[in-house]
Amino acid sequence: MSVRTPTGHPLLTARLGSRLSVVAVTAALLTFGLSPASSASPLPADEAVLPHLVTTGAIRTHLQNLDTIAAYNGGNRATGTPGYDVAAKYVTDQLRRAGYQVAKDHYSFDEWVEHSDAVLAQTAPESRDFTLDEDFLSMAYSGAGDVTAPAVPVDADSADSGCEAADFAGFPAGAIAILQRGTCTFEEKVANAAEAGAAGAVIFNHGATPNDTGPISGTLSTPAAIPAVGASTAVGEALLAAGDGLELRLKVDSAIRTSHSYNVIAETRGGNRDNVVVVGAHLDGVPDGPGINDNGSGVATLLEIAKQLNRLDAPENKVRFAFWGSEEVGLVGSTSYVERLTDRERERIALYLNFDMLGSHNYARLVYDGRNELPGSVAAPAGSAAIQKVFEDYFTARGLVSEPTEFSGRSDYRAFMLAGIPSGGLFSGADGTKTEEQAAHYGGTAGAQYDPFYHTADDSLAHVNWDSIDELSDGAAYAVEVFAASTLPVNGVAPFSARALSPDSFDRAGDLWTR
Repeated sequence: MSVRTPTGHPLLTARLGSRLSVVAVTAALLTFGLSPASSASPLPADEAVLPHLVTTGAIRTHLQNLDTIAAYNGGNRATGTPGYDVAAKYVTDQLRRAGYQVAKDHYSFDEWVEHSDAVLAQTAPESRDFTLDEDFLSMAYSGAGDVTAPAVPVDADSADSGCEAADFAGFPAGAIAILQRGTCTFEEKVANAAEAGAAGAVIFNHGATPNDTGPISGTLSTPAAIPAVGASTAVGEALLAAGDGLELRLKVDSAIRTSHSYNVIAETRGGNRDNVVVVGAHLDGVPDGPGINDNGSGVATLLEIAKQLNRLDAPENKVRFAFWGSEEVGLVGSTSYVERLTDRERERIALYLNFDMLGSHNYARLVYDGRNELPGSVAAPAGSAAIQKVFEDYFTARGLVSEPTEFSGRSDYRAFMLAGIPSGGLFSGADGTKTEEQAAHYGGTAGAQYDPFYHTADDSLAHVNWDSIDELSDGAAYAVEVFAASTLPVNGVAPFSARALSPDSFDRAGDLWTR
């Protein structure tokens, strides 16, 4: 949120040389009646400088530029496309102008690609075609194949369906396995089916909640030996009701290719290199559209935070900004980055902050669940609850409601959490549904999706919610400023200045008295 003087000129113009002084900015805030709160730890919301420097107008400019880049490069910024490369050049240029040294962090990976639409059809005892996207979806890293065969349920009334090799006792080789989504991974279910001689696998949704009834958008994580799709609860029920004569056609036309991409990394010159705050947002989008909310909003916010942070005095802790590649094809860039770190490099990372979708059309103010309060969250590393509290306290001080959102593994924080690194961040919602209570807090439409344009061609500038950008970018900037100064509540590392003693603390210097 931009603060302006009564005459309309930007308030934050106090400088020491070419860098803004926190002391001078605070004095300017006092001049215009924006009195900071008394000193506390972490930084009181009223004393924070960075949220005033990171303006919605500057973020809007970055988003307009990312939109233009997508429009002139095939309509998207997907990994491996010209749109991604040009967007990476834009981020790099902006960071270099702000005084950063920028590095490309290259990686290779096995990319799963589909050459044509998948097919799922019932051929007996009666014929029925199922509709792609509405009834079923291919599983990423499915094997290729076109199979027509009997279909056999495997313990399909249990959440453990197909999780053990014993579930497939007596399974007829060459049949298609019908499995229910449940406790183990899709990868395990399909691997067990293939080992038992199945020619394919259909995994249907369990329907435990209203959000778990549609076709499963899933991944097998590693290349599978047989074709596999994720179906809706209704399809699963229909297949089970068909009886012993069930026969299906299952086709997945896919391949694995070795692909190459890169992350864009920059860090502050100053700051404790043994206590690094990593802040990330994924730079790639889906092929279907320009990806302005997902995740241009996170990229633009992170980029402006980086630019403005470098105008302030050197931070106590080193801050590393990461613009991740290949998130939309399985969190590849961030995972590769973390897995290639040495033990010492991982130990130096104090915490990770993730900003993925901050401008959802029908938004909510969502803070990642570091306290492990939500049933869908994984156990977060120690220190994550402190990160959550920093965000919550900021919004409370601003008179804004916030609420926790699941640490479910859907974004780039996953690799950091798996490495034991405290994590947190902000999110404005994607394919979930806004409740009546949330509509009362944030406005918008109850019963509608947080972002009805998620992963579509309409994820554009026209559908960004600028109130969401304004509020969540302020929260993001505040957290970066707090942790750049101290990570004490997260990992026990106090600022160096808090540990240092003044020379006047001692009465002697060697054998000589000083006082």
